[in-house]
Amino acid sequence: MKDILDIDAHILARLIQQRELSALEVTSASIERMQQLEPSLHAFCTPTVELARQQANAVDKKIANGESVGPLAGVPIAVKDLIATAGVKTTSGSFIYENFIPDEDDIVVERVKQAGAIILGKTTAPEFGYSGVGHNPLFTSPRNPWDLTMTPGGSSAGSGVALAARMCPLALGSDGGGSVRIPAAHCGVYGLKASMGRVPLYPGCRDERYPGVSSWESLEHIGPMTRSVTDAALLMSVIAGPDARDRHSIPAGDVNWLEALKRDIKGLRIAYSPDLGFAAVDPEVRDIVKQAASVFERDLGCHVELANPGFGDTRQTFMALVAMDTDLVGMRQFLPEFGHKMSPHLVEMLKRQWTAEDFTNAITARKAMANCMARFMQNYDLLLTPTLATPPFPLYMQGPEIIDGRMVASNEWLNFCFPFNFTGQPAASIPAGFTQSGLPVGLQLVGRHLDDATVLAASAAFEQAQPWINRKPGVLL
Repeated sequence: MKDILDIDAHILARLIQQRELSALEVTSASIERMQQLEPSLHAFCTPTVELARQQANAVDKKIANGESVGPLAGVPIAVKDLIATAGVKTTSGSFIYENFIPDEDDIVVERVKQAGAIILGKTTAPEFGYSGVGHNPLFTSPRNPWDLTMTPGGSSAGSGVALAARMCPLALGSDGGGSVRIPAAHCGVYGLKASMGRVPLYPGCRDERYPGVSSWESLEHIGPMTRSVTDAALLMSVIAGPDARDRHSIPAGDVNWLEALKRDIKGLRIAYSPDLGFAAVDPEVRDIVKQAASVFERDLGCHVELANPGFGDTRQTFMALVAMDTDLVGMRQFLPEFGHKMSPHLVEMLKRQWTAEDFTNAITARKAMANCMARFMQNYDLLLTPTLATPPFPLYMQGPEIIDGRMVASNEWLNFCFPFNFTGQPAASIPAGFTQSGLPVGLQLVGRHLDDATVLAASAAFEQAQPWINRKPGVLL
């Protein structure tokens, strides 16, 4: 049998249930890899080694007793540090919550635990998730396994690192403006932002337990990060479905997550946009994504054409929507005590005097954006773009200053991601290829409203046509 840590989650789960492997054996391999690489990668801010062993022993005992176990039984999973875990420290990457231990799990954590997954630990994220990279004031910055001097992207930074370094086969991230897709692209793994409401989100309100912790209710999604498309579908089959604690959650049943992978995508109408008509894009990224898009026509029988949706630069709208979804009162109360220890860009956002017009203009712009994409997608089944405008760049930057010879703002490299948080459309990042220096580049697949099944089917077809799983980062060689 090949290395346990190279085996996909769906196969591991089957082998464990058939008693060809034990949950403790798999978990111990993950722990050993984590302890070996953490001194250089810093993916986990709060490892839960003893908890993982206890959970693995419990799974093995159930299987030995002939009891039924869940579809993820014995499979290690990493959980982003913004996602609440009962009894396990959840800092949100901030000194404010340095010692905070929730008394309840987020809905997705409840569900993966019920499915038998093994919680390997909490993964590092930027402070409260307000960044597309991984560093925060509290912990050492995660390193990209393909080049330790480069960012892994964020905000689900540690989750992407843990997957790429094969510490675990499953991870949970959250995506309010690309934060599942960004590290997926930079770390060479798969990340899915399902349709808005597919995966319920909680907690997300200000009260005596979580002052300042306000999930971006109108933007944020929790999603799977994996090394294979099948594993993402398996994880979605566990975490998707409505919950009364999330008023945006939608009914289940219209998507069979695993069956969607088997669909033939021949004949799909696909729009390919290398720059959305306005964005600066690194030439190497442009070339790699162009080649990846051609696979859909050349090898998979789809009809691909160059087309732009027609919307322009939406960064100011995004910033206003984030502020509108932020618990400004809850966070601002911490500024006198903690402001000097907080991320400067977060402090700047909190101190800005936002107006009602800022927020209503953003809401209006989001409506226009949704209408624009609805009209555009009437003619196409999918939209393909780069996930990001650049390959990974050096640590401790918020973004490059120059892309393709153009001076850009620090968040312009994210232009392809956050528009689809406005619309709630399903979007995935899939490994498209590598730069000449060996850094991963992601291809983004955007589906029609609620058409997660087509995004998964197309992802699975591309994975089969252009597999990436056997290419490993330098830290594993």
